[in-house]
Order: sequence, then C-alpha cells, then structure tokens
Amino acid sequence: MESPSKAKTIEKYLGSNYKVVASIGHIRDLPKSQMGVDIEHDYTPKYINIRGKGDIIKGLKKEAKAANHVYLASDPDREGEAIAWHLSNILDLDMDAGENRVVFNEITKDAVKDAFKKPRKIDMNLVDAQQARRVLDRLVGYSISPILWKKVKPGLSAGRVQTIALGLVIDREHEIQAFQPEEYWTLDTQFKKNRSKFKADFWGLAGKKMDLPDNEAVQDIIKRLDQNGDFEIVKVEAKERRRNPQPPFTTSTMQQAANNQLNFRARKTMMAAQQLYEGINLGGKEGSVGLITYMRTDSTRISSIAKNDAAHFIHSEYGEEYAASKPVQGKPQEGAQDAHEAVRPTSVYRTPASVKDKLTNDQFKLYQLIWSRFVASQMTPEVLDTMAVTIEQNDVQFRANGSKTKFQGFTKAYPSAREKDNKLPELAVGDVVTMEQLSPDQHFTQPPARYTEAALVKALEENGVGRPSTYAATIETIQKRAYVKRDAKKFVPTEIGELVQGTMDEFFPDITNVKFTARVENELDEVEEGDKIG
Repeated sequence: MESPSKAKTIEKYLGSNYKVVASIGHIRDLPKSQMGVDIEHDYTPKYINIRGKGDIIKGLKKEAKAANHVYLASDPDREGEAIAWHLSNILDLDMDAGENRVVFNEITKDAVKDAFKKPRKIDMNLVDAQQARRVLDRLVGYSISPILWKKVKPGLSAGRVQTIALGLVIDREHEIQAFQPEEYWTLDTQFKKNRSKFKADFWGLAGKKMDLPDNEAVQDIIKRLDQNGDFEIVKVEAKERRRNPQPPFTTSTMQQAANNQLNFRARKTMMAAQQLYEGINLGGKEGSVGLITYMRTDSTRISSIAKNDAAHFIHSEYGEEYAASKPVQGKPQEGAQDAHEAVRPTSVYRTPASVKDKLTNDQFKLYQLIWSRFVASQMTPEVLDTMAVTIEQNDVQFRANGSKTKFQGFTKAYPSAREKDNKLPELAVGDVVTMEQLSPDQHFTQPPARYTEAALVKALEENGVGRPSTYAATIETIQKRAYVKRDAKKFVPTEIGELVQGTMDEFFPDITNVKFTARVENELDEVEEGDKIG
C-alpha cells in the first residue's frame, strides 16, 4: 500500500485482524549518483534503498515479522506491481510459496474484500515491463546528459517521452513561423420574414458553391443583388440529427476535458483524481470511501455491475426513455491495455450534489465532470431538429442553418455537452424574405494553433507516446526544465528548448523519432502481456 490515506480506508474495511501500513511510494530505485545498470551483464539494474526511506523500511519489516501473512496491495498497474516486487524483496517474502498480491480497481468495501478473497502471485510480466522502462530511461538519460552539458549548457537533461513532447511543441512553432496567410472574404447577411430576423451566409452562384478570394469577387456578387428587392426561399431541408454521448473517461480524455472545461492543468487533475480514488471521508456510517475508480487507465470499458446501477439510476431519475439499451462504446486507442475500467464513480447513486459539502472545490468540480460523463455515456442520444434553407435572388444563393433540441437525451445529465439552439422562423419554399443587412468581411487564414495542455496530451496519445501515468509528469517536466513556457495557456518553445532539441536531433535521432518511441511503448506493452521477454 503506497498511501497513508488509502491504508487507513482499507484497514477500516478489513477489520481489526488486519494492520495496513503504507510504503509511501517506491522504496527502492536506481542510484542517482551513477548509471546503476550493469551493461556488461544483460543490463541488470542495481537497486538501492531510496534515501530517507530508512525508517519506513524499518517499520515495514517490523510489522511484517509480527504478521501471520503479508499482503501487498499497491496500485493495479506496472508501477504498483514493481513496488510490490521491491517490497517482497525487502521483506524477504517467498514469492513462489504463496499468493500475496491483491489488486482492486476501486477503494470500496466490496471491491477490497473481494480482492482479499482472490490474492495472486506477483505478475513478473508487469514488473519486467516497469524495469525495462526504468532501465531504458536511465540509459537514455545518462547517454544524453553529457552531450547536452558539452554542447548546450551544464546541468541539462532529457528523456524519451519528454523529448517527443518538446519536439511536438517546436514542430508546431516552426509550422506557425512558415505559415503564409491567404486572403478570403465572407458575406454575412441578415434577412427578415414578417417580424422575425435571421442570419445567413453567402453560399454560391447558379447552384455552385463559390469562394470569395478577394474584394473584387465580393463586389461582383453585390452588383448582382437588388438589396431592396425580394429574395425567395428556394429550398428547405428539414432533418432530424442525433448526437451520441461520448464514452466514459480514460486518463487522457479526463485530462483534456478538465483542461478545456475546468481550466485544470494535468497535474492538478491527477492530484484531485488521486484524492477522489484514495478516499473521501463522507462521515456517518460510510466513513472514508473511494469515490472514483483507478484514475490511470486507457480503457473505456465498464463493469456489468456499474452498467446495471447506471441503468436503474437513469430509469428512476430521468425516465425510461433516457436509458440506452445499448450504451455507446469507445474505440480503444491503438496500444490501449484495457487492464482497468474507465474512470467512473464507484457508485452512481453518490451524485455530485450529495457529496459536495465533503469535497474541496477542485475535487467537486472534477467529480461532477467524471460523474456526468459516465452517466451520460449510458443514456440515449440528444435529438435535434435541423433546417437548412437556401435563399436566392438573381442566381445568388445564401444559406441559413437552424437547429433546436427535440429531445435532451444524455445532455439531461451532462448540460455542458448541450448544443445551443439556433432557431429559424417558419420558412417554406416559395416564401419571400427581405434583406436587412449585408456585411462584406475580409479575413486571412490562420496558422495552426499552439498546443494547449489538452491538445498536447491528445497529440501524445494519438502518436502512441507515453501512457496514462506519464502525461502529466511529461508536460510538467518540460516546463520545469524551461524548455517550454506558457503564453495565454499555450506552449511556446524557449531558446534553450530549441537548442536541446537541435542537439538531440543531431546526436540521438532515434530518441526524437515519434515512431521509434511509439514502437518502444508497444514493445513494453508486449512485455507486460507476456508476449515479449523484458
């Protein structure tokens, strides 16, 4: 068990026969003062006890000696499995003799008790994948640093995933600098039918869509129009459009939504998520309870129990017509492990309003986002009535588009996902309307936008670089090292960042190659699955 707050909650669930103690994260690692990897002997790592962990190790050994049986309940991922393996070595546990590893995806009484009924052996595939990544990162770091010190500035360092993140930011900046804006124009109009006014845009000429590249083209169109004359409705297309909800959150989509909707940085999101996962004291009989499932995941899968609970809740809270018979399923990202469920509330019945007074402001905002997204994912689509209207005079055509909500569907539980209505008056083919306003506007095409934190997380994921546990740390690292800075919430490379990346491109082209790094991630996943020897 890594965390004291988590340990406290679990001890309460297990009762007085169990003593739960925390390791407070890793207790062994590679030494900071040297490579710590024996390259001559199959890249064997040389682990040492982490400085400052002496008292914790002493306490753990004492408790283990006094216990009849030792269970290792660190997080259910590579890092957690490695922590369990290191603990079993420090505590001299016989890994072959017994099953002492317990894992759970949520910290609730049922999940914890169920996990202790089904202990297993430490999964060495997971441990090997973590060790392979750790050794690889150390080899890369220790190979790169001396070159950076010599070529750029003493004290600099770089890593595998951070280098790709920095490269993405720099490549985008170069695209922006090389961008050549192109002129284009729009003709925005306002029409009137009886007392109702509505907006429309220039569409084309004589039934063909047409761009307006310059003012000359605009004036040619304006000359064709009698702005005080009648305009006719020549086409009305009414359709019903259905908007499906999105699947529940993965780590990546949670970080992106929290950044876009709550203005949370990735680190802040993960900190609040960790607190919600490890347990919140709800008082009374419930005491401390984990409010969400494990927050490091690249899966959108949810358990059948969670699905059934959501269906019952939606039926009773919103009505049968809001409950989806076949809820939306997300497409797994390439390389996704699907070992855990999506990030979801541990109980759909714990509505955000019911726990609000027990949460900090940040915890509440994130919990509300996770809860709403999960409930919405189990609901029916939003249904919109849409209308596309073509208005014509002298072969010049304008288009007006309108929409209004016919059925709220999933947006009943997730109001922030609702589309704004854009109502048009009742219009039919043959109706006559008048032009109230005609506004020619000059524009220039815009360069691609700099990366926000949400966009950078998405780009890393889409490129198959990094994993759920690394996104926040990667982005924080390139900022801490002053390789990038934030300008209006967007990343801009610094001069030193450009120099570091240039040196990396020259001396370590594999490390700056996105495909190479993605392939390494996939091979680590294969080690985890037991398909490859670490």
